Amino acid sequence: MSDTISPKPGVEKIALYVGGESYLDGRDDVLKLSSNENPLGYPASAGKALDEVARDLHRYPSTDHLSLRTAIGEVYDLDPDRIICGAGSDEIIAFLCNAYGGEGTEVIHTAHGFAMHRISALAAGSAPVEVAERERTVDVDAVLGAVTPNTRLVFLANPANPTGTMLGGNEITRLVEGLPDDVILVLDGAYVEYVKDHDGGVALIQRFPNVFMTRTFSKIYGLGGLRIGWGYGAKEIVDNLNRVRGPFNLSNLQLAAAEAAVRDQHWVAACRAENASERLRLTNALRQMGLGVDQSEANFVLARFSSEDTAAACEAQLRHDGILVRKVGSYKLPNCLRITVGSAKDNDRVLKSIERWAE
Repeated sequence: MSDTISPKPGVEKIALYVGGESYLDGRDDVLKLSSNENPLGYPASAGKALDEVARDLHRYPSTDHLSLRTAIGEVYDLDPDRIICGAGSDEIIAFLCNAYGGEGTEVIHTAHGFAMHRISALAAGSAPVEVAERERTVDVDAVLGAVTPNTRLVFLANPANPTGTMLGGNEITRLVEGLPDDVILVLDGAYVEYVKDHDGGVALIQRFPNVFMTRTFSKIYGLGGLRIGWGYGAKEIVDNLNRVRGPFNLSNLQLAAAEAAVRDQHWVAACRAENASERLRLTNALRQMGLGVDQSEANFVLARFSSEDTAAACEAQLRHDGILVRKVGSYKLPNCLRITVGSAKDNDRVLKSIERWAE
């Protein structure tokens, strides 16, 4: 390609995102625990909604997503006019960077934070600023110390991926109180529904106009294959995000399935309870084997090994047994494996495999 054809600064620095593996050659019994998917799948209500809307695929979807925004507002007691919907929370993150980032600006993310925070910053032309964590948990003082006059966004996943750790409400309040008014604190809440009675940042948003939260239908709602997310914050921020959003960014299928799913809170409660029980069992069993495991508030656990080689050896045993987990060296955790919390049967299989490795 000609040297005169080149992307804007920052794009060539982006490391391509690699999702969790799904297949192993020669095996038909692969257990995929590499992408934090809901082992219970999606609610029947969402499947029914998909069947009903499939007959109208020749129709364009709504551009304002009003029905879905209304449903989200009713379920979470939010103002629908302050909600924006996107193709997964990833797209909302990109909207934020495109609307508020750009050349000469900085976007703060944490060392073990979600990869799309850095990727979206670079794609928008911003300079990503990485801040160290403390024991795999966000360090508020380190974040505040990284703020400069060029800072426009601070991304904080809570609960965090891939660590599963969570920052308490008092610390988040201290963080936003220490930020300049023109810096947006983005609370990435992909795993919020797994934390009972946690609002994901709603109360903070009511107090601070520079706090914004993102959510997804990919995790507890089991709709990762459809790519649906949403965000909530000040009307001024939402209006600006809608200005950079494509008018038909969500299909009729996505909108219908998400609306049905969000109204099915019995499903959410059942999935949360099942995950909490199995997560505790998995955590305790791994600790009894001598592995380090932080308290996770999400639908996965992060197992820590004595070295990168030891983690690789355990991962090789799991792979030999047809089990795919996530290596997280790209998140600066080379001695760790992220393991999705599966069903009881799934977790039995994982633990037996790791026991074989440990022997």
